[in-house]
Amino acid sequence: MDGPGPLGDFLQARRARLRPEDVGLRDIGPRRRVAGLRREELAQLAGVSVSYYTRLEQGLSRGASAEVLDAIARALRLDEHEREHLERLADSSRRTLRVRRPRPERLSDETRDLLRALDDVPALVLGRRTDVLAWNALGHALLAGHLDRRAPEDPARRPNTSRLLFLDPHCRELYGDDWRRKVRAVVGNLRIAVGRHPDDPLLAELIGELTMKSPEFVALWRDHRVAPCDAASYELHHPVVGRVTVTQQTLAIARSPGQSLIVCTTPAGSPSEQALVLLRQAGRTRPTPVPASW
Repeated sequence: MDGPGPLGDFLQARRARLRPEDVGLRDIGPRRRVAGLRREELAQLAGVSVSYYTRLEQGLSRGASAEVLDAIARALRLDEHEREHLERLADSSRRTLRVRRPRPERLSDETRDLLRALDDVPALVLGRRTDVLAWNALGHALLAGHLDRRAPEDPARRPNTSRLLFLDPHCRELYGDDWRRKVRAVVGNLRIAVGRHPDDPLLAELIGELTMKSPEFVALWRDHRVAPCDAASYELHHPVVGRVTVTQQTLAIARSPGQSLIVCTTPAGSPSEQALVLLRQAGRTRPTPVPASW
């Protein structure tokens, strides 16, 4: 194995996040050469030998029991989502991954019907790699009106929201001061996707592309943040209707594991709600955008 691997990288990142005083230890002994807890300190807190923990972090041991993982999770003060991620990484490290090029994700008829029923609010369906599988007219107009609305219908041209947020100037401008908070949430969600699908080459290609093209992504990815996108409010700076504050809610689609429905809502009677009304009206007369390569 080359390097510590995903499990070791995650353990190192989380160990570096803690200081001795955070876990009730006195900082004594030689001057620290690295940030956070030393391996021996983490091993002491978890109740395992230093040599065993070192081998686990270096990717040389793949047989950690559920009890050991639970002890390490407690020592690292992991939250629920981080604990689940740790367990998935440990499980993946025990198995020989079979890398296969997956089939394009498809939208079920039931999901398409649901999206059509949400005509009055901006909505889109994302796949497990944050590809846009479909969007309604208002979702397209609000979040990516500069792209061809028909692009999600062709798997080869589907927009990818992670790629857009990091590499498309329009999306960076759209989120304005909230851009960094938005991309941090996206990266935290991507970490979960990678843990769930470590053998997905298309997901690996996306991470590799963003690593090569975006220094901001590299810094966030190195942090090993693990957090699902659930609900968050953002102030958008839209080129047609100006400022719009929306709450983006992520809902799981029961019959399509890995796919999510994203719905953007506004408070009733608010200026943002009126802005969406204007955007819907503008969309009825706007010419079709030039197809994009995203």
